Parts: sequence; C-alpha cells; structure tokens
Amino acid sequence: MLMGIAWTVRDHAALGALRLPDTDDLMRLQQIRDWLAGQGFADLAQHRLGPVPGLEMHWSRLADLVPAALLRTLTPLLGVHAASVVAVTVSPLLLFAAMLIVLAAIARRLGQSGFVAVILGALAFPAITLFTPGRIDHHALQIVLVLVLLHACVGRGTLGQGAIAGSATVLSLVIGMETAPLLAAGGIAIALRWRLDATAGQARMAGYATALLLGLCAAAVVFRSSGWNVAACDGFTATLWRAAMLAALAPAAMAVAGFATPSVAARSVVLLVAGGLALAVAAASAPACLHPYGQVDPLLARLWLAHVNEAQPLAALPIGKAVAAGGMALVGLGAGIWFVWTTRTAAAWILLAFQLTAVAVTLVQVRGAPLGALTAVPALAAMIAAARPRGTLAQAGAWLAASGIAYAGIGDRWTPVAPAAVHGCTPTEAASRLAARTPGLVAAPVDFGPTLLATTRHRVLAGPYHRNTQGNRAMYDLFLSPPAQAEALARRWGVEYVVLCKDGFAEVGEQRHDQRLLAGSLMAGRVPPWLRPISPAGSSTRIYTLTQPARRIAP
Repeated sequence: MLMGIAWTVRDHAALGALRLPDTDDLMRLQQIRDWLAGQGFADLAQHRLGPVPGLEMHWSRLADLVPAALLRTLTPLLGVHAASVVAVTVSPLLLFAAMLIVLAAIARRLGQSGFVAVILGALAFPAITLFTPGRIDHHALQIVLVLVLLHACVGRGTLGQGAIAGSATVLSLVIGMETAPLLAAGGIAIALRWRLDATAGQARMAGYATALLLGLCAAAVVFRSSGWNVAACDGFTATLWRAAMLAALAPAAMAVAGFATPSVAARSVVLLVAGGLALAVAAASAPACLHPYGQVDPLLARLWLAHVNEAQPLAALPIGKAVAAGGMALVGLGAGIWFVWTTRTAAAWILLAFQLTAVAVTLVQVRGAPLGALTAVPALAAMIAAARPRGTLAQAGAWLAASGIAYAGIGDRWTPVAPAAVHGCTPTEAASRLAARTPGLVAAPVDFGPTLLATTRHRVLAGPYHRNTQGNRAMYDLFLSPPAQAEALARRWGVEYVVLCKDGFAEVGEQRHDQRLLAGSLMAGRVPPWLRPISPAGSSTRIYTLTQPARRIAP
C-alpha cells in the first residue's frame, strides 16, 4: 500500500492523462478497449496496425483479464476515462502484492524471514519497475507465475504442489516464451527430486505431469487465438503448444514409471531416456521454438530490434545501466552460492538453479534481470540474518548489498547525464495534432505507433512488434527512399499522413542527413510537392498530409 500510494502520487499527472510508462502498456490498453467494444475474445489482431487487415499480435488474452474486469466493472460508476485510470493503476499493484506474498512464502520455506523478504522484494530494482501504476503489460504476471513455480519446487512433495507447479508453467507459456528457461529449470528440479525421493517426489511429479497435460489441453481451447496457426513460436500458437505437449510427455512417463519402481537407478534411466527423447522430438517438430524471433527482417533487426533495451546483453549496456540492471542479481548469486554451501539442502540448490538461469538469461538479454533480482531475495535474506549477530555495521552493510535500489542509485551516479531535450517531439505531441484529423493511415517512427493507436482513430503503418515486418519495413523504405520513390510507396500503401521528428531516425546514422532521401529532405525543410505541412512552422514534430487523398493499390 505504501509503495502503491507513493508511486501513484508521483505519477498522478501522467496516469490521469493515461500516458502510460511503456509502449506495450498503451498497446495492452488498446487491445482491452477493442475487446470490450466487441472484438472477439479470441481475436487478438490489432486491426489498425500495419497493412490491411491488421497485425496478428503474439500476445495472450490472459494478461487482459484483470484490467479488463476492473474497466468493465467501474465504467458504469466512474465513466470510461476515470475507470481506465483506476484499472491501469490498481492492476499492477495487485500483482505487486501477489509477488511480495509469494516471495515471503518462498523465504519462509527456506527458513528465512518473510518480513525481510517482503522489504527486499519491495526494493528489488529493476523488478519493481514492472509493477508500478500503469504497467499493465504481461511481464509482472509472468514474474508472479515463475515465483509460484519456485515456491512449489522448494516446498513439500505433494500432489497439490505438483499441480500448482504444472498450472503455473502452463499459464506462463500461454502468456509467452520469455520465461521458458526458468520454466525448464523448474521442470528439471521437479524431475531430480522425483529421482531421489520415492514418495514425496512421486506425488509432486504426478501432480505436475497431470496439470501440464490437462492444462495445455484446456489452454488450447480457452486461449486459442486468431493467430493460432501463425508459423511461429513467439506466443501461444499451435507450434508452441505442440512442442510443449511433446515435452510434457517426459514428466508423464516419469510419473507412470514412478508408480512401478522406487529404485533411484531405474528412475535415473527413465529420466534420461524420457527427458532426452521428449525434448529431441519437441525440438524436431517445432524448430521455430529454438529461435522465436528468427523471422525478423535483417534490416529491422539492425535498425530496430538491436536498439530494444530489454533485448540487449548485460555487457553491452553502459556501466552505470549494467550495474543498475544486474547488481542485485549478481550479488544475490554470490549469496545463493554461500547459502547452498552453508545449508546443503535440496531447496537451496533449487533456488540457486533458478538464480543461475535468470542470471544466464540476463547476460544474454537484460530482460532476465527482474527475475534475477527477485530469485535472489531469499538468499539475500539469509545473508542479512547471518550478519545480524556480527553487529550493526555488518548488518547495515548486508542490507545495503541486498537492496536493489542501491544499485540503481550507484548506476545513476555512474551514468553520464544526458543533455536535456531541446524539442518537444514526442508521440503524445504527434497524437494531439492528429487527433482531430480525418482518420487515415499514418507513416511514423516505430515507437509512435502505440500512442497513436491508443489516443486517436488513425491506423498506423509501423509499431514496435516483431511480427509487423511488412509494416515496419514499409515505413523505413518510405523514409529512406528518394522523394519520388517515397511518393509511389506512400500511395501504394494508402498513407495519408507522414510524421517524423526534426532530428529523428538516429538509428540509421548519417543516412538521416542525406537530403536525397525523404527523411533527410524533410528534416532540412525541403518538402516535396506531394506533401503538405499541417504542423506549425518550426515545430519539432513534423506532420504532413498527402496533397490529394491516397488511393491504396494492392501490394
């Protein structure tokens, strides 16, 4: 409650205007609005994004349920806008509370203070940035589900705990593939405990395998979306479902074999054979799951995906940002190794396995840092407990080393101060100027897409989503072509508005200053005759309309 109130007061102006923290939050809000306005539950396409008839999103309706329920319930009482503000404020705070509760339960199962774990979880930067008001994207929900899986893995071996682990795994896969390595770590932990523990391990495995198989079958019915048959493994598609079902045969085989033999040697053979075969068959039947983003156009991978923050390796970040993102996870990993060394328990080993997996993901893509920080909390709580008898100074040092926000502060000190923006070119500024215009297709930089979709009636050509290859490539081709060729492209796609910043497109390097190309020409103030400025002279946000209505020609 304290953190929620503080965050809401700090961000009240932006929340009141529904200026959400991230482009994905805005897109999630628009997806929910479209659903509540009559778009089908299974229709996850964003029909105003990309070329007609729109883009099949790789998202899941599961993450829409809580904010949509709040919005639907509160609209008759508060009106649409106020209900939207409450929904985007409360939804992430509910998940924040759930995260702290589960984190405390994990710590208690490991013999540590749940109270200390709650405090460390509330200070666990960068994870807490995903739970602030406005953050209605799916990442917070996935974090909670992974922590539920960890809680089930370190607990007593019962049928119910296994079923909880299997259900959390299925729900996380329904949302997306980002947490797959940690889901695999959980499955391996359950399998190893089954190998060594004839009774409790067998009960947990039976519940886990049953929940996996039944949950995947149920999810294929309930959450089968309009993009089910898209040939990709970047969301809950037929490809991912098939791979998950084949992989789930391994725990099913172990559960069956466990009823027949308590022998560790026999179970070891079953684990290796069933696990190896299931994974090999799953990989062979769904090779796309080994490279979920392999279909991104090479040009887009270089100009756009390579600049997405969460997709960067930790070592590629400036030192200050790297410390802020990975400091708590790396220090926590050291604490986790110490915790295993001093306790020598299976639960401590499982915790360390989750930590190692999260840190490994972080080294490759910094998107793993939030879970790296949170899985470190129980071991850091143990470090604080061990420091308590050593005096006030040792205890203060332990608290400082265990606090994620301390690394955020250090990172800020080590990060050079960026020069203040001298222009007001933002997606919000562009949207405010376009809102009253006749709806049409807007060609604008990638990150403008979600704001334009959520705050205007226009369609947009480009957006920060890897499946929108055709629309994103068309946008770059338009701005990086000579004006005459750009006109042909604009009329081919039916573009009616062109938007850019006077110093935008930094990702293309010196090309943006080439006045032989449309982007460079417009930035230099040289407007081709087929475009007419509709933004004020000297404005940082350059907006143009075609001189005559664009007639779309089928590509």
